[in-house]
Amino acid sequence: MALATLLGLAGATHFTRPKYYDAIVPRSLPGTPRQWTYVSGAAELAVAAAVATPRTRRLGAFAATALFVAVFPANVKMALDFRGKSPKARAIAYGRLPLQIPLVAWAWKVAKASP
Repeated sequence: MALATLLGLAGATHFTRPKYYDAIVPRSLPGTPRQWTYVSGAAELAVAAAVATPRTRRLGAFAATALFVAVFPANVKMALDFRGKSPKARAIAYGRLPLQIPLVAWAWKVAKASP
């Protein structure tokens, strides 16, 4: 349930604070950053619901694994964009990069542990 909660909260913030996410959408993607912010937020909410539901938990956790990998380019863009910011802001941006590894591992573990 902790994984579902994390995904649900993250998904909700895409709609409550979209400007933050718009700024880290790679510009090479087609469409507008806001479209990608909303699509990724909706995906996180859907994956959260799937992980929270015992019948779909395994599939949802595999989807969470893929989602954590798919958003990595946004974290790289954020790290690059924050090179000239304060040490605290850079630490947050750079800290997001290795954080993806335990998130992927956590989602994978939930998937493998689910029937």
